[in-house]
Amino acid sequence: FGAKRWISIAGFSFQPSSLATFSLILYVTAMVESKQEYIHDFKKAFLPIMTWILVTCALIGKEDFSSSALLLSITLLILFIGRIKVTHIGGLVAIGILGGMLLIGQNPERQKRIDNYVDQVIHVKSDSFALDEGYQSQQAHIAFARGSVFGVGIGKSSQRNFLPAPYNDFIFAIIGEEYGLIGAVVIMFLFTVFLLRGIGIIARKAPDLQGTLLASSFTITVALFGFINAGVASGLLPVTGLPMPFVSYGGTNMLFAGLMVGVILNVSKKKENA
Repeated sequence: FGAKRWISIAGFSFQPSSLATFSLILYVTAMVESKQEYIHDFKKAFLPIMTWILVTCALIGKEDFSSSALLLSITLLILFIGRIKVTHIGGLVAIGILGGMLLIGQNPERQKRIDNYVDQVIHVKSDSFALDEGYQSQQAHIAFARGSVFGVGIGKSSQRNFLPAPYNDFIFAIIGEEYGLIGAVVIMFLFTVFLLRGIGIIARKAPDLQGTLLASSFTITVALFGFINAGVASGLLPVTGLPMPFVSYGGTNMLFAGLMVGVILNVSKKKENA
C-alpha cells in the first residue's frame, strides 16, 4: 500500500529484490572463494566485495528495507565463513547500521512501524491496538486466538477478510487460525529441519569452500524468511513485507526460493559423489 517493490515488463511483473538477493549471494560466494590466497588484503579482496554489497543493499533498501537488512546479514555471514578479517566485517557492520538508521529516518512509515512495535510489545500500552496503530498486528492476534489449538478448519478463516495481505505477508496468521497451534508448530518444525539439515549436514560436508558458502547462505536465507514472516505475524517482530518461502502467494518468491533449494541439492549431490 504505497510501497513499490515490483517491476512490470511486457505484462509480467516480478520483485527485483528477490533476483538481487539470489544474484548477490552467488557473486559474493564466488568472489570469496576466488580470493582465498589474499583474503585478508583490504584493497584486493574486501573492498571489491564490500562495494557490491553496499550498492546492492542500498538500492534495495530504498523501497524494501527488510529485504536489504536480511541480505546484508547473509553476506556478512558469508564473509565471516570465508575468513574475511573481523575488523573489516566490523567496519561493514558499522556502515550498515548507519545506512539503516538513515533509511529508517527518511521514511515516516518505517518509523511508525517501529514505534508501534515498541508500544505494543515493550511498553504494552493499553491503547496500542487502536485501529490506526498496529492494525495488522491486532488482526493477526485475533486470527491466532480464533485458531486456538486445533484451528477453525481449512478454508474457514474469517480474519482473511480483515487482515491486510493474508495470502503472503500474514499467511502464518491464517495458518494459525485455520490449522491452530498444531499447524503453526508443524510449519516452524519443517523450517527448523530444513535449517539443521542444510547447515549441519550439507554445508558442513560440502566438497569445497564455495559449496559450504552456497549451502549455508541459501539455507539460512530460506529459513530466515520463514522465521521472520512467522515472527511478524505473531507480534514478535515489527511488521515487514517478507514472504514465507513455499507458503506465501507470489511467483517471484516461489521461483527464487526454488532456485536456492536447487543449489543446495546440487551441493548435496556433489557431497554424495565425492
